[in-house]
Amino acid sequence: MDTTLYGPRAWEGPTRRYGPMRRVAVVSDVHANVPALTAVLAEIEGAGVDLVVSCGDLTWGAEPDRTVELMAGLPRALFVRGNGERAVVDIHRGVRRPSTEREAWVPRQHSDASVAFVAGIPFSVVVDVVGLGPVRFCHGSPRGDTELVTPATPAGRFAELAADVEEAVIVTGHTHLQFDRTVAGRRSVNPGSVGLPFHEGPPGTAFWALLGPDVELRQTSYDVDAARAAGPRTGDPAAERITALLNSPPTPAEITSDAEARVFSD
Repeated sequence: MDTTLYGPRAWEGPTRRYGPMRRVAVVSDVHANVPALTAVLAEIEGAGVDLVVSCGDLTWGAEPDRTVELMAGLPRALFVRGNGERAVVDIHRGVRRPSTEREAWVPRQHSDASVAFVAGIPFSVVVDVVGLGPVRFCHGSPRGDTELVTPATPAGRFAELAADVEEAVIVTGHTHLQFDRTVAGRRSVNPGSVGLPFHEGPPGTAFWALLGPDVELRQTSYDVDAARAAGPRTGDPAAERITALLNSPPTPAEITSDAEARVFSD
């Protein structure tokens, strides 16, 4: 098991801080599912938010350029880097060799402009949200983009992974599980996945969250047939597997059990 802590890059400097913001929408793990993202952004537009934050793994999927176009066109948005963004940049630059056909394929679907966009995304950001105070946004955990934080992460490990940050609210992604819990004296929130959620509801459901003055976990229905069609249309080598996950994803209990056994997953 690779337990390397893939944290901030050398170029990043201190964590960037923003706010105060009255209302913040959070999306994560879009995985370039354009139909799901389009539906969620339509609801966000009507929610009167001051800011949208993406918690990583935005473009690792069938339609990265269209995904970047949609998100970069928002009036106010912040982004944090997931292991997917890290892989796109490292494979594109030849720093990492792809280990599967899809690992080679996905970075090639990124235009030069999209690679440049992804390469500029920092590891984490902090936003002061009215009613919640300073909130830290990251992908895996505050110490690494592959760490798996779940609704069952023990208090001891959570205290350890959060030891170097001061924020009382930490928003993560990576596990594709939506939850809001208090653990080790902090609030641990995951907005869930927009593009490939692990859940027990019907196919065609995207998960996200609204922050301020409290935490509101949200779900949005979208055209799952369009999402299923994207993989074959674009030549995604994982199209069959992605369709299966859209139709019948693992349950939250299954993912939680597996994640807590592994702790890290790239």
